[in-house]
Amino acid sequence: MYRLERVIGRPRKVRFDHVRACQELASADARLAKLMACAGPFRLHLKPTHSTLEALLESIVYQQLHGRAAKAIHDRVLALFPNATPTPQGLLQVSNAALRAAGLSASKLAAVRDLADKSAEGIVPPLTKLHRMSDDEVCARLTTVRGIGVWTVQMLLIFRMGRPNVLPVTDYGVRKGFALTFGKLRPGMPVTLTDLPNADVIQRRALRWQPWQSVASWYLWRACGLTLDAETKTPGVRPRPKPGTES
Repeated sequence: MYRLERVIGRPRKVRFDHVRACQELASADARLAKLMACAGPFRLHLKPTHSTLEALLESIVYQQLHGRAAKAIHDRVLALFPNATPTPQGLLQVSNAALRAAGLSASKLAAVRDLADKSAEGIVPPLTKLHRMSDDEVCARLTTVRGIGVWTVQMLLIFRMGRPNVLPVTDYGVRKGFALTFGKLRPGMPVTLTDLPNADVIQRRALRWQPWQSVASWYLWRACGLTLDAETKTPGVRPRPKPGTES
């Protein structure tokens, strides 16, 4: 039987030595070191995760949706389960009509059904087993689920499992951050597809980032939030708006 595991609470810090990771990355790549100095300390916190199934269920619901609409649908789906905690058996017992009424499209309904089946069969393992698997093994298992691709698994590996050496080369933010850091793109410039590097270019540079590619990826995402200081012509961190002033 699939045993539900719950890892509940506030966002958690990564378990690997991120101070050592930043030191080694800075030593290995001078241009990345400049970005790290501009972006500030590494502050990745892991999203609380109740179970593998719940994490993937959320990913499926949120696909191609943003903000309040995705959250509203996700909340309605969770409300179908006792204590808002889906299990494979519980998900198998929920009717298609109930899931459609919660807001799932036909394609997402099919993906959720496949997720429930593969979780019940053990193809999608519980968290305890998932944490004992390599990144490649996790990816191979989870991408068997309809609607779950490599990028989705990479986001889970970085932001839920805290794996230190994941590089999502197809991610738009990573590609843009790479172009800002290593290419000709500058903060504030319009971005075209020709500005963005392909996977091979990123992977060649990233050889020097191992075994800390997740940390380098986090900094590439941070590069997308930098602005160009008008006086010094150097990158600077975009200031956060004061509470209540967000547009």
